[in-house]
This record gives sequence, C-alpha cells and structure tokens, in this order.
Amino acid sequence: MPWINIPKVEGIASRQAHTDLPADTYERELGKEGFYGPATQMYHRHPPTSWARVEGQLRPHAFDTKKLAFSVNCPWNAPLLFNNANLQIRFMALENDMDHLVRNADGDELLFVHQGAGELFCDYGHLCFSEGDYILLPRGTMWRMNVKERVSALLVEATNDSYRLPEKGLIGNQAIFDSAILDAPKIDDAFLAQQNEVEWRVVVKKRNQLSTITYPFNPLDAVGWHGTLMPVRLNWRDIRPLMSHRYHVPPSAHTTFTTKYFVVCTFVPRPFETDPNALNVPFFHSNDDYDELIFYHAGQFFSRDHIYPGMISLHPSGIPHGPHPKALQDADKKRGTMTDEVAVMIDTRNALDISKQAEDIQWAGYVDSWK
Repeated sequence: MPWINIPKVEGIASRQAHTDLPADTYERELGKEGFYGPATQMYHRHPPTSWARVEGQLRPHAFDTKKLAFSVNCPWNAPLLFNNANLQIRFMALENDMDHLVRNADGDELLFVHQGAGELFCDYGHLCFSEGDYILLPRGTMWRMNVKERVSALLVEATNDSYRLPEKGLIGNQAIFDSAILDAPKIDDAFLAQQNEVEWRVVVKKRNQLSTITYPFNPLDAVGWHGTLMPVRLNWRDIRPLMSHRYHVPPSAHTTFTTKYFVVCTFVPRPFETDPNALNVPFFHSNDDYDELIFYHAGQFFSRDHIYPGMISLHPSGIPHGPHPKALQDADKKRGTMTDEVAVMIDTRNALDISKQAEDIQWAGYVDSWK
C-alpha cells in the first residue's frame, strides 16, 4: 500500500534536508520505517533534546560493559542485556578455550569481536578471527572458540529470522563492501587435526531452553561441503562508507546486515562534510518506529559526550535524540577532518526490554547529559 505523499512546506524552512538551515534553527527529522519511509524536516528555535527534566521510564540510556566483571565458558551464560521477540543481545567475555560446542536453534547469530583474537571451529571448518570482525553464524551451526587473546564480543541473535545483505540499488552490489571480501571457514589442517574420537558435548539453545547432546566423538568431523549457506567473516576495516562532502547521509546508508525486524549498521572513519552550509553532525530525529541501540567499539564519538569504547547507548522510540551540546558547539571546527569512531548500531522495529544485568551497569546520569 502506498504512503500518503503530498509534499508540503509551512513557515520558514530550508529547500533541502540537512543543509541551508534557516538562521538560528535546529532541524529535526520525523520519519517512518527508520530512515526508509516518508519523512518531514522540522525547524525549531531550540534543540529538541534541551529538556529540563525527564520523568518516567521513557528516556535515553547508556551502559558500560566494562562493569561486567566476569567471563564465561559458554555463550549461553553470557549476560543477556536486551531483548524482544525478534532479537537477543548478549555481551560475552571469554578467557579460555571452550570445552564444548554450542548450537543456536532459535535464530542466526551475529558476533562482533570487540577485543581479542582466536579461532572458530564449526561444522564448516576453521576460521581465525580478531578485533573488529563480524562473524555471521547461520541458525543451527555448531561452533566453539579457541582463545589466543582474551575475547569480548557482542552477540546479536535474529530470533526465528535470518541475516541478509541490504539492497544497494543505484550504487551497485560492490558498494560499501564487495561480498567477495567475505571469508568462510576452511577445511584445513587445523580443522582436520581437531577431529578425534573423544566424547564431546553440544549445548543447544531452543526456545531459550538449553539441552545437551553428547557424542562419543567430535561431531565437527566433516571432510568437505559445497553450497551457498555458510558462516562468513567481515572486518569493519573492509567497509568503504558511503559519504558526501555536501550532505550528511542518514544512518541507513551504513547498513551492513538486515533482518525482517531490525538492521545492523556500522559506523567507520570517514571525512566530515566540508560544505559550509551542510550539517556535519547527526541531525536530531524522532525515529518513532524503531529503538536505536549503539555499541561503541573504538575511537572518539564526536556526537556524544562522556561515551567511551565498550559502552552502549539505547535511544527508545518516542523521545527525540541527536548530538550532544558540545558536538553542536564544535561542529564547524571539524570540517575537513576525519572521524575516527567505530560503532555498531542496531535499529529494531519492536521495543527492547532492558535486563536486570543491563540495569546494573547503567549510567543513570545519561539523560541529563544534554543539559
């Protein structure tokens, strides 16, 4: 069904979004379907986040994963921080080799390696990984990790769903990253060497309940395979971001993976906009169809103050969000320079629940940081 699409202009407004703003105004975008549907740009006398106070549960949140002071041997024991019917987000710290296999029967699993390095062994073979890697594991894949350097990773489950690549349309399939850069596990010497006749356990998660299947041998015993379904690895350094020196592109331009109910975007270093009339900080927006969660991986986050690597922000739908006052104040100083931030954004259609474990690591003063 088509959207109502009758462009209107009322009062004082710019002729194009995100550029040539009327003097002494602040632009806010009101949109549907994330940044994919119809939208209106509204021009305010005051920043939409300049509240005096916020009361009730609806507010921006920030969390510090460095305060999760324990490691696990099984991914299913990692703290479940956020979830809804379509999505589960855990944060895993792994110090030692896993002594068993796991299988997620509830949905595809996406890992983002925040720190460390190691080896992944799975049905399909052997894959080395390191800091900054995404590892996409199709639903039902058996896997385990050996640790070379202490690993911390974000685990993002697409519950009863699958990850896909975004449609790239006019810019072509090779834009942002060429799928030829995706690495798959190999049946190599390391994989064959770990095959044995020793008893192995597989801990399976199905409908959020755990079951254990024990084999008298290592079930990672494949000698070959062919097909189009497989785990893949992508490092953020292989992403070539879309950008314009004259226009601040929306977050949707940085989409890396999609599902039916949420998208995963990756923010990587890029030049700031140089056009003197163009916004060069994220625009204020009321993205009222989606909750926005961002995991901050590396660098300095120019649009946020007091946010550091390893932290997570959650901006629920229903309340505007945008750059901190300091970012607005320093915007013109940034022209012609580069960002150095790396972050993973998850925009989810359905609201996220915050777990008790997440509440325990929450920065309560985040809501007041826009004052």
